[in-house]
Amino acid sequence: MSEQANPTLETVKLEDLSAELQQVIKYEKVPVELFTMLASVHEASEDVVRETWNTLPASAQNILDNFEQFHALVSLSQSYAGIDFLTEAQDMKFDDMTDEQTQDYKAGLLDKLLHNCVKDLAKQLKQARLKPAMKREFREIFTK
Repeated sequence: MSEQANPTLETVKLEDLSAELQQVIKYEKVPVELFTMLASVHEASEDVVRETWNTLPASAQNILDNFEQFHALVSLSQSYAGIDFLTEAQDMKFDDMTDEQTQDYKAGLLDKLLHNCVKDLAKQLKQARLKPAMKREFREIFTK
C-alpha cells in the first residue's frame, strides 16, 4: 500500500492527554491501542458535549467536579460505542442502495449513536442526583 493510502498515525501517550481523560483511562483500563482514537474523539466532540453540559441542571453538574470530567466520560463512551458499531456495520450492505448511499447511511447511524452517548450520560447524571450509589460510582472514577 502507498503511504498516502495508509498514513502513519501519531501515537498518543497517556501523559499527552488531559488529567481527567487519564483518570478515566486508568480507571477503565483502556488499552494503549485506543489512546489515539480516544484522543481524536475527545477533541472532535468538545463543542457538542459542552452544549449538553450547559443544559444540565446545576444539581446534575455537581455530581462531577467540572465539565472536563463529563467530557472524558462521554469520550470513552463514544469511543467504545463507535468501535462496536463500526465492527458490526463493516459488512452491512443494502441491496437497494449504492455503495455511496450505504456509506452515507452508516455515517448517519454512527452520528446518531455518538449523539445518544452524550444524551445517555447526561441522563445518568440526572439520575445520580437521586441515587447515592450511582453518584459514588461517578465520583470514584475521579478520586486520586
